[in-house]
Amino acid sequence: MSGKFELKKSKDGHFLFNLKAANGLIILTSEIYMQKASAENGIDSVRKNVLREGAFETKTNVKGEPFFILKATNGQEIGRSENYSSKAALENGIESVKKNAPDAKVEDVTG
Repeated sequence: MSGKFELKKSKDGHFLFNLKAANGLIILTSEIYMQKASAENGIDSVRKNVLREGAFETKTNVKGEPFFILKATNGQEIGRSENYSSKAALENGIESVKKNAPDAKVEDVTG
């Protein structure tokens, strides 16, 4: 079983996607999009940028927990991870996104 993009509606009727690993865990969450087509373009952007050198920016939240942001070539955020417990867990998360995103199918649950 491979990973998948889950395209869905937010509570306010906008759109977003999650990239889920084969085990069902969310490994990347997009921003909120006003249009479904924009969210679909975001998925394409993940696929195009995920293997690009320098696409991942690592940061630390106020609690000291690391997380990453996937950025497009123009520097715009495409998606971000959850907060991790360690740098090693963060690196595993990045590797999981790189492994799952290129061939992940899209499951459209927008209704």
